[in-house]
Amino acid sequence: MSGQVTNDITKRLDELALRLQEVSTLIADPEVIADGKRFVALGKEYSELERIASVGSRYKQLLADKEEAEETLATESDEELRQIAKIQLDEAIEAIPSTEEEIKLLLIPGDPEDDKDAIMEIRGGIGGDEAALFAGELYRMYTKYAEQQGWRVEVTDYSEGTTGGYKEIVFTVSGSGAYGILKYESGVHRVQRVPQTETQGRIHTSAATVAVLPQADEFDVELKESDIRVDIFCASGPGGQSVNTTYSAIRLVHIPTGITVQCQDQKSQLKNKAKAMVELRSRIYNMEHQKYLDEVAAKRKTMVSTGDRSAKIRTYNFPQGRITDHRINFTTHNLHAVLDGDLQPILDQLIMAENFERLKEVSLQ
Repeated sequence: MSGQVTNDITKRLDELALRLQEVSTLIADPEVIADGKRFVALGKEYSELERIASVGSRYKQLLADKEEAEETLATESDEELRQIAKIQLDEAIEAIPSTEEEIKLLLIPGDPEDDKDAIMEIRGGIGGDEAALFAGELYRMYTKYAEQQGWRVEVTDYSEGTTGGYKEIVFTVSGSGAYGILKYESGVHRVQRVPQTETQGRIHTSAATVAVLPQADEFDVELKESDIRVDIFCASGPGGQSVNTTYSAIRLVHIPTGITVQCQDQKSQLKNKAKAMVELRSRIYNMEHQKYLDEVAAKRKTMVSTGDRSAKIRTYNFPQGRITDHRINFTTHNLHAVLDGDLQPILDQLIMAENFERLKEVSLQ
C-alpha cells in the first residue's frame, strides 16, 4: 500500500466530509426546499456523499487499527497481546486494499442518471415474424427480471406481431437504480434458432433492438404546451379491433424536435396523456444525455454502457443453449434460465467490466 495513495484518499475524504456538512445544512434551508430542482439535486448529492462517508469511516478505522497493531508489536512484550495485535494487523492489511478500490470507484463521478427509472423500447428487427416473437421473449425476460428486483413494469404502447410477440413494445421500469442496471441492455440482440415455420430444420438468424432511456424527472425538462401537438384516437388491439369505444389513446408530437410518442395502455385519456408526457420528456432529455454517453464511448474500449442502438451486443444461440455477450466476450450455457429472468450473472460481468474501465480513469497515484 502506497503512503501517498493513503494520504490522497484521506485528504479527499476529509474534503467530502466538509461538503456533506454543507449539503446537510442547505437541504434544511426553506429557500432551497422551495426550489424544487435544486432541492432534488442536493438530496441526490447528500445520498452519494453519505455512501462515501460510510466507506470512508470504515477505511479510517482500518488505518487506525493497523497503526495501533504496529505500535503494540513494536512496544509490547506480552505474548498474548502480541498475538491479538498480529491478528488485528493481518486483518487490516488484508482489508485496506479492497476498501481503497471501493473508495476509488465511489470517488469517480458515475452516470448521473443511474438512480432514475427506465423507459425501455424493444423493436423486432431483421427476421419478420421470428423477430417479433423474439422481441416478445426479450420483453418477458425483462419483466421476469424486474419482478425479481421488486420493480414495477408498465406498458406504454405496443404493436403485436402477426404470429405473436411484438413488432414494438414500449414500457417503463420503476424501481431503485433501474436505469443504472438496465442501461447495459441497449443495443442489438441476435437470436439463432430453427423457427417453427421452418420445415427443413435450418437455423435462422433474427434480431431485435433494445433501447433503454433514463426516465426524466419533472424538473429535468421544461415542456411548453404550445410546443406539443396532441392527437386523440381510439385504442386498438389485435386485428385493429377497438379495445374501448372512447377516444382514450393519446399521441404527442413535440413540434421543435419532431419527437412523437403515444400511449393507449389506460382507458382514461388523462392517464394516457400523463404517461405519454413522461415518455416525451424522457426522450427529449435523452437527446442531451446521449452526448454524455458518446463521451463515455470515446473514453472506454468496452462500450458497455454507451447506449449505442446499432451495436450488436449479444447472441442467443438456441441449438447450443448458449448466450454470448460480445462486448466482454462472456459466454454462458444457461440460455433458458436467462430468458426466464436470470439475467443477473450477465449484468454482474458487465458491471465488473465497466468498473474496471472506470478504475483506469482514477487519477490517484
